[in-house]
Amino acid sequence: MIVLTETGLTPRIKENQKIYDEYFDEEYPYFLVKNVLDPIDKFYFRSRFIGFEAIPQRNNPDHPLIWASNHSGMAFPWDGIIFISQLFKRNNHEFQNSVRALTAPMLSYSKLMNPFLIPNFWKRCGGIDATSLNFETMMFYPKSNLLVYPEGVPGIGKGFDKKYQLQRFSTSFIRISLKYRTDIIPFATVNGEYINPYNLKSEFLNKIVQKIGIPFLPVGFMTLMIPFQPWLFYFGFPAQLTYVMGRRIKPYEIVDKPLKKITEQDIAYLTAVVKNQMQEELYEAERKYGQKPYQVKHLFNVWAKNYKKFPFFVSCFWPSLFNEFDRLYKIRKAKTVKVSFLSGIRAFFHNPMMFAFFLPILGWIPILIHGLRGRRRR
Repeated sequence: MIVLTETGLTPRIKENQKIYDEYFDEEYPYFLVKNVLDPIDKFYFRSRFIGFEAIPQRNNPDHPLIWASNHSGMAFPWDGIIFISQLFKRNNHEFQNSVRALTAPMLSYSKLMNPFLIPNFWKRCGGIDATSLNFETMMFYPKSNLLVYPEGVPGIGKGFDKKYQLQRFSTSFIRISLKYRTDIIPFATVNGEYINPYNLKSEFLNKIVQKIGIPFLPVGFMTLMIPFQPWLFYFGFPAQLTYVMGRRIKPYEIVDKPLKKITEQDIAYLTAVVKNQMQEELYEAERKYGQKPYQVKHLFNVWAKNYKKFPFFVSCFWPSLFNEFDRLYKIRKAKTVKVSFLSGIRAFFHNPMMFAFFLPILGWIPILIHGLRGRRRR
């Protein structure tokens, strides 16, 4: 738990600052967005940013802002992937007003939870394991702001029957905001619920899959298909992801007390206030922008006008596109990376593991062996 004491850059935090650049390569997300994620968004998810005309600036120049949103989808975290990549693009590919995400440690626990088995994908793109020490350490990071999902894994895996209903909030982001007097920037994520809709949550099944490093497994029609087409494990339907800016929150002004006098009751009160505001804004955003989550006519118009870009809007090609980008980046660094349909086809021959994603049932054997090999101790 994050303790509310007035401490600065302690030796423990200073030693932990290695996480800033331990895996992170600033050029990797820059070229990943330009070559892969931006086309996937443009021709598939078609994200919208409402109220982001003026990107929020730090109220405290010494500490990053804390961006926070609802998590949803019963699927791979495409809601977060698209938000981070497109906010980065809106900031002219500069990190200063963009975000690095605090991610569930389970996402980096095994290769299987990294997109299409790309090693350390989340960390190379700027993700940080969401531990108390890491959260505090990132408050001294000068180059970008932070993104948190206060619901954590229970938010994205809550089940379609609880769509748009915020789950229990972690209090850590409230504590950090108080301790470092930095503002919370809430935003609502709309239509993420339809990335993998009509699925239910099973505590029993989740306990089983968590033993091999998978946070949850949705129960529904698509789950039955995953054994026959393993690439569906990372699949998401083309919901038009819409992000709606909320009202800036200053918890340290809501509870007007010296830091050392703030109690657990105050923390609980503040968490409830923030959660209630975010829930109201989420419902309002859903009412305005969530009535037609797929915008089917718009989707087909985009595909018809950009048919030459079809590898990006046919998601079964994504394993090869991601892996071919990763391969080319390692060989040529950032200078001449170009992902295309032909390069996606070549990826099958450069990385035979890609064939396993299309091999019914038996394909899971090499994927699981490869995906769980070398998983980190928790």
